[in-house]
Amino acid sequence: MITIHPTAIVHPNARISDQCRIGPYCVVGENVEIGESCFLHSHVVIDGHTRLGRHNEIFPFASIGLKTQDLKWKGGVTRTEIGDSNTIREYVTINSATGDGEITRVGSYNHILAYCHVAHNVILGNHIIMSNAANLAGHITVEDHTVISGLVAIHQFCRIGRMSIIGGCSKINQDVAPFMMVDGNPARTRTVNKVGLDRHGLSEETQASLKRAYRIIFRDGLTISNALDRVLAEIPPLPEVQHLVNFIKTSERGIIL
Repeated sequence: MITIHPTAIVHPNARISDQCRIGPYCVVGENVEIGESCFLHSHVVIDGHTRLGRHNEIFPFASIGLKTQDLKWKGGVTRTEIGDSNTIREYVTINSATGDGEITRVGSYNHILAYCHVAHNVILGNHIIMSNAANLAGHITVEDHTVISGLVAIHQFCRIGRMSIIGGCSKINQDVAPFMMVDGNPARTRTVNKVGLDRHGLSEETQASLKRAYRIIFRDGLTISNALDRVLAEIPPLPEVQHLVNFIKTSERGIIL
């Protein structure tokens, strides 16, 4: 059964799956697809070429899939894709992509709190927490199990590595290395994200290796290339260490040190 409040406006061509609930004064556009058991509380707007997976809960005054704010937009079909079991709180904005055929993508099991902004062409992974009023500019990639604290502003084209945490009110204008804790304005890499590593069950050997890599890369005063060479030479090639090294090697904006 689909439940649609009589004050909601749902385009007849929109595809609404079973067990969805659409609350008062919601607006759902023509090219929207909403998966099974989604719940739109009230005053939610979903438009554009937008697809939601299953079991998403969206709170009042969220806006999803509308036209990019990027002045480079020249028309065409742009898309917004959202996975399963996300919580999207009040006044969150998730914009569609900028170029014809491009996508803004949000994964699954994310918790996006009130007033957050996810701009055009962002790729958001899984199991991410964005605290209140965190803002992602265009073309940002956020890897899995990341925590972005409240009032954080992240520059376009940055990458945020997995299992990292960014402290509140931080200004991020370069890439955040995986498994690290970053904080401040200007932001600095402070230490490994031990609480996050513990929560996700990383072994003592892995945590010790990441701590040693942190000291080499961020505290020993080496150039990045020399630091990475030393990490590869001195630390066991565990998957997490390899991911950290490869992430830094492929950085285009540079890493926050």
